[in-house]
Amino acid sequence: DLTDKADGVLYTSDGRDVEMSVASTKAFYAQIAAGLLLADVLAEASGAMAESWQRDRKALLGSLRELPDAMERTIALRPSIAEPAHQLAPTRRDWAVVGNGWNAIAAHEVRIKLSELCYKSISCDTTEDKKHIDLSAEPLVLVCATGLSGSNATDVAKEVAIYRAHQAAPVVIATEGEGRFTAALHAISVPAVHPRLGFVLAAVVGHLFGYEAALAIDSQALALREARGAIEAAIATTRGEPDDGQRLFDRLEVDLADAAGRYFDGLRTGTYDGQLGASTAVRLAQLFRYVTGLIPLDTYQADYGKVGTPSVVVEDLTAALTEAIGELTRPIDAIKHQAKTVTVGISRSDEALLAVPLVAEVVAAGAPRDRLSYGSLRTLADLDAAVAETTGSTRYRIDRDADGEPTAVVVDRGGIAREIPSRTATNPLLRGTKHRVATEREILVTRGRSDGRTIVIVPESKDAETTGLTLLHVRFHDRLPAGVVGGVLAGYRNRYAALKDAVTETEPTFRDDLLSDIPVADLLVEPIHVLADRWRA
Repeated sequence: DLTDKADGVLYTSDGRDVEMSVASTKAFYAQIAAGLLLADVLAEASGAMAESWQRDRKALLGSLRELPDAMERTIALRPSIAEPAHQLAPTRRDWAVVGNGWNAIAAHEVRIKLSELCYKSISCDTTEDKKHIDLSAEPLVLVCATGLSGSNATDVAKEVAIYRAHQAAPVVIATEGEGRFTAALHAISVPAVHPRLGFVLAAVVGHLFGYEAALAIDSQALALREARGAIEAAIATTRGEPDDGQRLFDRLEVDLADAAGRYFDGLRTGTYDGQLGASTAVRLAQLFRYVTGLIPLDTYQADYGKVGTPSVVVEDLTAALTEAIGELTRPIDAIKHQAKTVTVGISRSDEALLAVPLVAEVVAAGAPRDRLSYGSLRTLADLDAAVAETTGSTRYRIDRDADGEPTAVVVDRGGIAREIPSRTATNPLLRGTKHRVATEREILVTRGRSDGRTIVIVPESKDAETTGLTLLHVRFHDRLPAGVVGGVLAGYRNRYAALKDAVTETEPTFRDDLLSDIPVADLLVEPIHVLADRWRA
């Protein structure tokens, strides 16, 4: 440790414990105090104390002792600091921090904290140099100007007027009683301390400004988080119903109206101009219009190159919302590349679905992720609890013959499928269950007539056309608890509701407990009317 190697050590504290070699905001203030005291002691011990320091020494050290009280009074100014932060931070894309003399120290420290909290690339310049650099960007400029007096204050006030004349948004941090910064868009007044210590209070204001700015930016994602939460809730309640894609679409047209309206209000007023990418904002606005019925689905393919089914549009909207939320989310006191961005509303993201073992088996078999619909991923996730193991796989490419009839060609095999001859080798015409899956573009669980093997057939599609099939050879658990089986059946082709309707057509009630007495494969494969007879018996 450096403390073991050093000839002398000044331990600093954050008010709670000893600071352990970490560059931090709380240590910044303690290091300033320690540095000033060390400089004073060295100057006195060397006998070379500067005349200006000797003349001002008592006032400076006295002000240093009173600085904590002044800092507390500055922290109490948080509401007035929050006002410009919430007004300007979300709408201004370019930011800068400036200061001169001692205030340059505060400017550099504040730039670091603003960058950490708000994920911004921020310039830090000397106050008088800023007008020569990039005012054409019309930036938000935080001006550290505490402790200034006389001609220095007058000169900085002129610089602030130049910023404002170039359509920049200057926010000035000055000592209370200083009235020369009338050109500032906002002026924040801090308690009067020794001029050489005023920069400390400018840093306090800058730290609070960064905190409030991050909160302001993060709050922009609220409506989008609510929209994504509404989508997940709608999916949970409509899944398994007949024509659930259209029912989901119809429900979201109502459920998303408020969030979409707030988003469009923000676009019109420029609220998102500073933080949301242009392409993200445009895509999200367009998808909101499709889901809320302002644009007909017939035009979706012209915009996105694929047929706009309800499930496709909802999936694309969910992805756009996730991207926009990521651009706006600011987890306070966390660096973006060290802490995972907080997401609200969706409990099972696409990434989580891809981690489900049965989904991973399909992808490992060679199925491209972009050819698996969200509905297929959800169905595979629901089926996963029923699968004991996957023993093999076969992938087919779907083509068309000269008459336009669909044909299947084996492109890859794995596991036990390598030893099983394929009928397509002699007759590639797509028939039977594979033809059904290719036509319906829905996952199908079936059992081979000749060998009794249970398989899961997964469609791969692009632009509403089936381009391939992935066939998994699976072994299902023999039996499972009724609650688990019920979830599997509800997620697979709505078999739970269909079975319950078939049984209660003749029986007074549907006994869920009997689900645990029936082989899982039978529940997934046998016709509903055959299964219903077991309840009647």
